[in-house]
Amino acid sequence: MLSKTVADYLRANRARHVASLKELLSIPSIANVTGEKVDSCRTAAQWLARHLSALGLSAEVVPAGGKPNVLAEGRAGDGLPTLLIYGHYDVQPPDPLELWASKPFEPAQRDGFLYARGASDNKGQIFAHLTALEAWVRAGGGLPVNVKVIIEGEEEIGSPNLDPFIRQHADRLRSDAIIISDSGFFAEGVPSITYSLRGLAYFEITLTGPAADLHSGSHGGAVVNPINALARLIAGMQDADGRVTLPGFYDDVLPLTDQERSAWADLPFDESAYARELGVDKAAGGETGYSILERRWARPTLDANGIVGGYIEPGAKTVIPARASAKVSCRLVPNQDPEKITAGMRQYLDANVPAGTRVELAVHATARPVMVSQDAPAMNAAKAALAEAFGAEPVMVRCGASVPITELFQRILGRDGVLMGFGLPADSIHSPNERFKLEQFYRGAVAAAALLQNVRDAGL
Repeated sequence: MLSKTVADYLRANRARHVASLKELLSIPSIANVTGEKVDSCRTAAQWLARHLSALGLSAEVVPAGGKPNVLAEGRAGDGLPTLLIYGHYDVQPPDPLELWASKPFEPAQRDGFLYARGASDNKGQIFAHLTALEAWVRAGGGLPVNVKVIIEGEEEIGSPNLDPFIRQHADRLRSDAIIISDSGFFAEGVPSITYSLRGLAYFEITLTGPAADLHSGSHGGAVVNPINALARLIAGMQDADGRVTLPGFYDDVLPLTDQERSAWADLPFDESAYARELGVDKAAGGETGYSILERRWARPTLDANGIVGGYIEPGAKTVIPARASAKVSCRLVPNQDPEKITAGMRQYLDANVPAGTRVELAVHATARPVMVSQDAPAMNAAKAALAEAFGAEPVMVRCGASVPITELFQRILGRDGVLMGFGLPADSIHSPNERFKLEQFYRGAVAAAALLQNVRDAGL
């Protein structure tokens, strides 16, 4: 059980902690900006470093090749385990602004929620850990374990500089356990721990035909239209059953276990309600023969994310475009290799690009899928912390998205990260009116504080 003095401190200081979180949320630390707005990312990093320093940790803003990262460390004593806490301060752009009920960087409290860009993803979640550290330092007699903190500034753009940063600072990041609160509950009242994440291979395919746009009346039927050809190429990447047709795509897919299928079938999930929430009649995408949760969590996918070519302004212009391009992403499941998927994409294009056109393939991002042990000591410490804070045993789930740091920690530091998040499915992350339920923030802080004690008690 969490120390009563620590729990009481967290309860007594809720209003002040929310006020501090609002300060952090008011900084527009958008990941994909350039120019003078980059200073907002630096401002957020500096704010966090000052906050951690005020708690007695040694903290600094560290250059990372793009937006800076924050590193901090607090010592509790030799012989005690070390916990590494990860989060990110960068956020998605708030557009479209007209759909926000309140300004995205002017945090607003309504009906038990805190609304702002980054409220749930990820400033609110990482700040729950910082309040837990504060409670131990100021009311619990000091940190119960050694603590290291890394707060990243480029997660929302795929962490392009994180791999070399983790390698360069590996000694500073070595730990006995890692906690990552960049995930969420399966449903409200259903605390969850994510044990597997899909990876990513993100491509841009450009098909070039004639040297310049041509009159479709004069030349239609004589040359290959790059838009038509590109549309056929993308359509051919999946068959009628929703299976991806790239060579070797399924060779390494880790099959679902019977235990996983049974556990997921018991989760409180209504397929019809899910479809209604998305504004569709039926969630009918993906492979046949799998449930929606199985398709979202444990099966690989291929999706076109954007396509452009030719005349796209209002009105008519009869042209055959010189070029067309599309962005295509593949979500990958455990055992799949982004490099092998890339090779399969190249092989597919080489075999199917029509004569009279040329193709270019750019690889914009890759991330390896991740699966971690469900019974490691750190995992059990997190399960107990969530159960104590939220009054229910957590369920074990997968996630269809990618959290690049998880795979990097596993590959470079040789340590599994535990994904213990506090967000809710209705938090509208990456969308207008992003929010974080204050009760999730309060209980998340309790869970974070209990985790520190559980890690100490486990003697990791």
